[in-house]
Amino acid sequence: MNKEHHFFSWDERRDIAHPGDKEATLTFAVEHFINCGKEAIKAHGFFIVALSGGSTPKALFEKLSSTDYAGELDWTKILLFWGDERSVPPTDPESNFRMAMDAGLKTLSIPSEHIFRMEAEENIEENARAYEEKINEALGPRPFDLIMLGMGEDGHTASLFPGTKALDEKTALAVANEVPQKKTWRMTLTYPCINHAKNIVLYVLGASKADMVKQVFLEMHEPPFPVALIGRAGNKALWVLDSEAAVPLLTSKNKPS
Repeated sequence: MNKEHHFFSWDERRDIAHPGDKEATLTFAVEHFINCGKEAIKAHGFFIVALSGGSTPKALFEKLSSTDYAGELDWTKILLFWGDERSVPPTDPESNFRMAMDAGLKTLSIPSEHIFRMEAEENIEENARAYEEKINEALGPRPFDLIMLGMGEDGHTASLFPGTKALDEKTALAVANEVPQKKTWRMTLTYPCINHAKNIVLYVLGASKADMVKQVFLEMHEPPFPVALIGRAGNKALWVLDSEAAVPLLTSKNKPS
């Protein structure tokens, strides 16, 4: 595979990687995660990552914890945070925390004191403020080494949903966000936190995501979809697309050369 043909800069805020089919894309994403971890540990002795929910991260966690990859990182030097969480207890099947643990992360040698679950099932506004304090204690002035994100078919990312108040947050790193379209509350990291991360990665796989990829990259929408505001000049987001999700970009006349 000629890597140059599978990676290009879209604009000053976004790079595109399209490694191939689903399996090739998952392998790329796992190797990218491991490389981010190794670089962070070499630079400052630890790797602080915010995890995402969803089917692609689940597959990534399964690969990362498999015998093929588990030995690639010193898991005792990794701190786990989450990018968002549903207002459910950690035992609930809908819990992003539970998904990550059940997908294999609980089998790795990550110290329990390095696992920072979002407590979104009660007192969500108070607990969001407490979560920001935990982030600040762990990171100090340093940004997250990696923030993992996905994209919903409605253009949301993390729990930054269209039309919700968290989109306007300018200072807090984590907030409680009311999501009327889901009739619920979520806890989420914010743009100030996400767009400060050393590595910002969006995993977008499958034909069902192609239409929103087209809308985000090739159309003008006002207001823009929440996911369209990820990445900033000088700190790009990396979009990792499989061959199905990337179709609109690969066939567009607007694609940069």
